[in-house]
Amino acid sequence: MMPTRSKFTILKQVMDIIPKHLVPKLSKVHGLDEKSRTFSVWSHLLAMIHCQLSCARSLNDVCDTLKNHASALSTIRDATPPSRNGLSHSNKVRSADMAEDLFWSILSGLKNQFPNFGNHSKKKFKLPRRFKRAINIVDSTTIQLVANCMDWAKHRRRKAAAKCHMRLDAQSFLPSFALVKSADSHDSKEAIELCADIKAGEIVIFDKAYIDFVHLSTLNQRGVFWVSRAKDNMAYKICKKRKVEKGSTIVSDFEIKLTTPKSTDAYSERLRLVVADVEVDEKIIRMSFICNNLDWAPTSIADLYKARWNIEVFFKQIKQTLQLGSFMGYSENAVRWQVWTALLTYVLLRFVEYMSRWQGSFARIFTLIRGVLWSRVELYNVIELCGTAKDRIKAPQPCLQLVIKGLW
Repeated sequence: MMPTRSKFTILKQVMDIIPKHLVPKLSKVHGLDEKSRTFSVWSHLLAMIHCQLSCARSLNDVCDTLKNHASALSTIRDATPPSRNGLSHSNKVRSADMAEDLFWSILSGLKNQFPNFGNHSKKKFKLPRRFKRAINIVDSTTIQLVANCMDWAKHRRRKAAAKCHMRLDAQSFLPSFALVKSADSHDSKEAIELCADIKAGEIVIFDKAYIDFVHLSTLNQRGVFWVSRAKDNMAYKICKKRKVEKGSTIVSDFEIKLTTPKSTDAYSERLRLVVADVEVDEKIIRMSFICNNLDWAPTSIADLYKARWNIEVFFKQIKQTLQLGSFMGYSENAVRWQVWTALLTYVLLRFVEYMSRWQGSFARIFTLIRGVLWSRVELYNVIELCGTAKDRIKAPQPCLQLVIKGLW
């Protein structure tokens, strides 16, 4: 079957998810509308989103493509193609705070308008069913940059990097909080800001790089439950031993107290220490988990930490599909523009997934839309026709023999 024809391109249908009033409103708040003349803020945003959807690798790549489709571009709220210098200057001068505010405004607006947005991800990613409360996953990913061009992001002598610290909603697989900055600060220092608005009764999971007992004590006092890996050099004494079922993956279950003076002053309450055998890449590895909840079953604590892997899948999706490898500028503002528009593109595609009830992978729908970006066809009809086959039984293949002359 052929997809249904449309008056508008796929790119316009994706951009129409963004409310018309939102970009002019935010550009006025941040004072960007006063500086724009021929190249509007909307055209700038569209160019950066097109950079993500088309996997453009340079400024010339973006500008030449948009110039060749200038007539189709004008139908997307009178957008105009940029010049190379114009796009580079806009990324450098126009505040990326506007792109950040736009991302959070669109995400919150879609959640409010469509309460079930993101819930279909529960089928793709395993979570402990017994937990009905909100589960937050905190982690960071490093974005490699060019050291000799980006002094603001110096990370090593010959390396430069930016970091995206993320708090992910495990139920919807959507960001709840994000920080984009240079990679010179330690993860534990950013944990305070990442967990600032987590409510009492909610759960937060993070790796041992985010362990700061002063901060963990604050979370405990606020009524927030947390789960993390235990550091290898953690000094403690066992206060209580709990029974462990024979034959289970749980090796030991203790209630402990920290013993070093510094850690005792920071966290004086009892902790839970669970040691379990976990399967990683078809190998059994023994891991130690710490938690501030003394009532949960030890298997629940191990299962909660296992759910932390979902944020690694999220980082893999945005780094391997979206354009976070080749940057359009060297300044901190230009990098932030590209990172925030990448996250915005991710949310737009996830919303297309939701509206079309897509059950395939994120990479599959991304490549599907990229291939028909300038086609005038119905967006959801293309996804329905080009989706992966369902309930198709593969016919058994006959066994073929390869006969080579002179060999039995």
